[in-house]
Amino acid sequence: MDKNTRKVRNQDINPCIEESDASQKCLDAYNYDKSMCSAYFQRYKNCRKYWHNIMLERRREGVKPDMPTAAERQERLTALGGKPY
Repeated sequence: MDKNTRKVRNQDINPCIEESDASQKCLDAYNYDKSMCSAYFQRYKNCRKYWHNIMLERRREGVKPDMPTAAERQERLTALGGKPY
């Protein structure tokens, strides 16, 4: 596995692995007909947007690392009562 693939699959770096995998599975299931998977794509976009905003907020506040770890993200989602996206 090359460096970029490891980075994309790292839970601490990429908070939207689950949504990304779901989009890919949908594309595989529907023979890459993108119109059939628009809900999955939107969920992935919403996920990326949500965590990007969290990352920007942490940068402004001087919190390191910019992206919360997988454990921190899970705590945040549990406190919210599930995924807000």
